[in-house]
Amino acid sequence: MIKQKIIGMIPARYASTRFRGKVIADIVNKPMIQRVYEQANKSTMLDQLIVAVDDDRVYKCVKGFGGKVVMTSTGHESGTDRIAEAIENIDADIVVNIQGDQPLFDARMIEEAVQPMLEDPNIQMSTLKTKIGKEDYNDPAVVKVVVDENDYALYFSRSLIPYSRDKIKMDVYEHVGLYVYRKDFLLRMSKLPRTYLEKIEMLEQLRVLENGYKIKVIETKCESVSGISVDTPEDLIKVENIIKK
Repeated sequence: MIKQKIIGMIPARYASTRFRGKVIADIVNKPMIQRVYEQANKSTMLDQLIVAVDDDRVYKCVKGFGGKVVMTSTGHESGTDRIAEAIENIDADIVVNIQGDQPLFDARMIEEAVQPMLEDPNIQMSTLKTKIGKEDYNDPAVVKVVVDENDYALYFSRSLIPYSRDKIKMDVYEHVGLYVYRKDFLLRMSKLPRTYLEKIEMLEQLRVLENGYKIKVIETKCESVSGISVDTPEDLIKVENIIKK
């Protein structure tokens, strides 16, 4: 088997809508992006790890802790589009998109999402899911996913899916936003216009489904805290408390 070159990319946008500058916000004496980088760097699968930024403050922050960083355009609508620009001229077979706002990220998630693509050349893109409790069913910040019998995504939504009309017992899964792409597929998807459902739900992965492509979804065995995203200052406090414990 030919060795696949696997590159980890962390998109880190400064001007986040709900929490400006969150990627360099301090979490127990380290900027958030450093925590993500250090966690992802524990993966033995990655040949290289790069942060794709759009602001000098983030660029200097990453350089300051010794991370590899590239500057990208400020005009990108999504992290996927940002890493597509960053990876275009880098030698890679598989690209792992690691969220820059998940400071408790578990590097084992990379292996979980990459392994199916190494085993099956027909898989163009993969991601993760984790089971959630009823307290998160109606939270629009918790993105849900439903899959078919072969574990390919049917839909992602901020609404509750599935909805149990007759109160049949069910499992609900949150989408954990780590993505793995074959490089040529990533570049192809990034050049497609934003789609109808993508714009309504504000979920970039819907562009893939709306264009008729498949996404393999693997249930992570990692702890649920690994996928916690920092979207607000309140989330930051929650993560700080977890780290201190």
